[in-house]
Amino acid sequence: MIKATSPDRPLEGAQLWLVVLAIALGNFLVVLDTTIANVSVPTIAGSLGVSASQGSWVITSYAVAEAITVPLTGWLAARFGAQRVFIFCYLAFAGLSALCGMSTSLGMLVACRVALGLCGGPIMPLAQTLMMRLLPPEKQVLGTVIWAMTTLIGPIVGPVLGGTLCDNVGWPSIFFIGVPVATAGGLLLIALLRGRRDEIVKAPIDMVGLGLLIVWVGALQILLDEGRNHDWFASVEIQALAVIAAIGFACFLIWELTEKNPIVDLRIFRHRGFTASALTYSVGFGAFFATVVILPLWLQQNLGYTATWAGYATGVMGVFAVLSAPVVGQLAAKMDPRKIIFTGIMGLAGLAAWRTSFNSDVTFWQAALPTLMTGPFMVMFFIPTIGLAMASVDPGEEANAAGVSNFMRTVAGAFATSLVQTGWENEATRAQSAIAGAMPQGQATIDGMVDGGQSNEGAIASLTQLVQGQSVMVATVHIFAIIAVCFVAAAMIVWLVPKPKGPIDTAAAH
Repeated sequence: MIKATSPDRPLEGAQLWLVVLAIALGNFLVVLDTTIANVSVPTIAGSLGVSASQGSWVITSYAVAEAITVPLTGWLAARFGAQRVFIFCYLAFAGLSALCGMSTSLGMLVACRVALGLCGGPIMPLAQTLMMRLLPPEKQVLGTVIWAMTTLIGPIVGPVLGGTLCDNVGWPSIFFIGVPVATAGGLLLIALLRGRRDEIVKAPIDMVGLGLLIVWVGALQILLDEGRNHDWFASVEIQALAVIAAIGFACFLIWELTEKNPIVDLRIFRHRGFTASALTYSVGFGAFFATVVILPLWLQQNLGYTATWAGYATGVMGVFAVLSAPVVGQLAAKMDPRKIIFTGIMGLAGLAAWRTSFNSDVTFWQAALPTLMTGPFMVMFFIPTIGLAMASVDPGEEANAAGVSNFMRTVAGAFATSLVQTGWENEATRAQSAIAGAMPQGQATIDGMVDGGQSNEGAIASLTQLVQGQSVMVATVHIFAIIAVCFVAAAMIVWLVPKPKGPIDTAAAH
C-alpha cells in the first residue's frame, strides 16, 4: 500500500536552484570520493604503519560497497522514499567522512570507507531521479547536464584535489573537506523539501537476493580493483574471485527472476527500449571513462604535466557542455532522439580518432582542444540516452531503472579503468621491445653521444628515456584507436531501441 506525506507544492526561483545545487553537490562528493584518495595511499599507509598494498584497500573498500548499493536504489526508494533515502545518505556521508579523517588504524579507516560507500551508492542514481522529479520539463535538460557533469568531473578533480590537500594539509583533510558541504547540503534539503510527497511501498526484504548481490558484486569489484596488482588470472586469488563472481551472478539472476519481491527488479529489462538504452549508456560511458583515465596519465607520464595541469587539460570539457545543453534539449523535443545519440557518440569517436594523430610535441592547447570540443557531443550522448531509458519504463519503475542503469554504468567504468590501464602498460612494454629491437645502431648511437661529451651511463639513460617516451606514445595512440571503435559500437547499439512514438519527454523520469 502506498503512503504519502502531503501533496507536492511547486518549487521555483531561488528555492528550486538551491535544491538543484544541494543535490548536485551530493552527487559530486560521492563520485569525488572514488578517486580523491588514489594518490594519497602511500602517505596514508605510511601514517598508519601498513604497506602500500594494504593501504590500497582504502580505495577498494569504498568501490565495493558503493557498487553493492547502487542497484539497490530502486528498492530503497520504494521502501523508504526517494527523498528520505537521499537526505539520510547525504547526512550519513558527512558523519562517516569525518570518521574516516579521524581514523587511527587501517581497520577503522577501511570500515568507515565501507560504510561511506554504502551510503554513497544510492546518492548517484537518486540525484538523477530527484533532478528529473523536481525540475519543470523545460529545465530538465539543464538539470541532467548538471548531474552528468558532476558525475564526470568528480573523478578528474579527485586526484588533483587529493594530492594537493595531502601534500599541503595532511591526508585526513581529503575526508574532512566533504563534511561541511554534505552537512549543509543535507540540512538545506530537509528545509526546502519539507512537506513534499515522498511515496513509499511496504515490501518484504529479499535477504537471499541481497546476500547473492553482495557476494558477486563484491567479488567482481575486488577482481577489477586488484587484478592489475596481481597479474590478473596468473593469480590464484583473482581466479577464485572470478569463479565466485560468475557463480554468484548466475544464482542471483535465477533467484531475482523467480522471486516475488526481488531486491533488484530485473524484470525492468523486459523493456527493449530500456535494455538497449542502458547498454548504449554503459558501452559509451566505458569508452568515455577510458578517455578520462588515460588522458591525464599520458599528459603526466609522456608530456611531463603536473597533476594540476593535467586536470586543467581534461576539465575544460564542461565549458561547451553547459552552453550546448539548451540546444540539445530543443532538438530532443523535435526529432528522433536516436539520431541525436548516434551523432553525439560518433562525434566522441571522431575525437578519439583525432587523438591518434598526437605525438610527443603537442602543445597544451592542441591536447586540450579535443577535450574542449567533447562538451556538445557528450551532452548529445548522455542527455537523450538517459531520457530514452527512463521514457521506456512504466510509471513507478523510474527509481529502479535509474539504479540499474547507474549500476551498469558503474561496472562499465570499473572495467574501463582496469582494462585501459593494463592494456596501456602492456602495449607500452610491447612497443618498447619492438622499438629497441628495431635499433640495430643503438650502440653506435650511444657511442656518438659519449663522443659528444656525455658519460656512458648518461647516454644509456637518455636513449632509454627516449625509447620509453616513444613506446608510451605508441601505446596511447593504440588505446585511443580502441576507444574510438568502442564508441562506434555504442553508436550502433542505440538503433536497437524501438523508434519512439514521438519526441521523448524527459518528464517521463518523474
